Amino acid sequence: MHKVTSEIYTETNNISEKLDNGNAVTKFAFKCPSYMIDPTSTGGTFKYDDDDDLDVDRDKEETLVIEHSESTELNLVGLQVWRGALLLADYVLSHPDLFKDQIILELGSGVGVTGIVASYLAKKVICTDINVGGILSLIERNFQRNRAYVRSSYNVEEVNFLDLGWSRRLEERLQEANIVLAADVIYDDKITDGFVRTLSKLLYMKKKKTVYVALEKRYVFTIADLDTTAPMYEEFLRCVEKYRMNWSVDYISIDFPRYFKYDRVQHLVLMKIQNNTKSIAYA
Repeated sequence: MHKVTSEIYTETNNISEKLDNGNAVTKFAFKCPSYMIDPTSTGGTFKYDDDDDLDVDRDKEETLVIEHSESTELNLVGLQVWRGALLLADYVLSHPDLFKDQIILELGSGVGVTGIVASYLAKKVICTDINVGGILSLIERNFQRNRAYVRSSYNVEEVNFLDLGWSRRLEERLQEANIVLAADVIYDDKITDGFVRTLSKLLYMKKKKTVYVALEKRYVFTIADLDTTAPMYEEFLRCVEKYRMNWSVDYISIDFPRYFKYDRVQHLVLMKIQNNTKSIAYA
């Protein structure tokens, strides 16, 4: 089958090491926001400048050590690192007030980059993905590799977008979350439909949730349209329109500080989704 490779591996100078299992371990460098540097602010006191804006001074560089695949078939792209995960990680680091002491659920966690970053601020992180290619154990290994940054409790659970028949235990665990993160989970019509149905189930749980979705519009030229389109992004919007009842979908400007090294291309998108109806049990 045709294999795909993330652009991240060619646009950065991150240091990688090959493992015997065929994966690579890469050091992803990032600049620390001031609250990660100053020990007086890691306890919860964030610094602000004279204009009352969050102080995001970034002088100290650290690294996340991430095990991942360098090339995969389409159904295993979660084993790679993609730009959307780094964009969403940047957003979390840029807005600590939004994520501090929250219970965060990540859908389609992949190798765990965003979840690990969120765990520095959160009260609890629940990382989820479909268990193919050993991805759940890979997430666990990456949390262990980066335990210096993991300040919250965390769980790794299987959530399959195509199977919403959750066990009572899993549903109770997902119910806890008040923030949902998802990065680069839009790559296939069937998966996209299942992802939006999963969001719908989560957004109509009793506990109100705010969803942040990062994705990259990937353009292709189609003979049918005689035009360049972003089919998966458009399919995502169609599915949102199909399944939502009273959601608000807001586009967040991506001009917030960049901590990780990657090409923040104009086709990257960050959305904030909420359910504006009174919370009800999902049928």
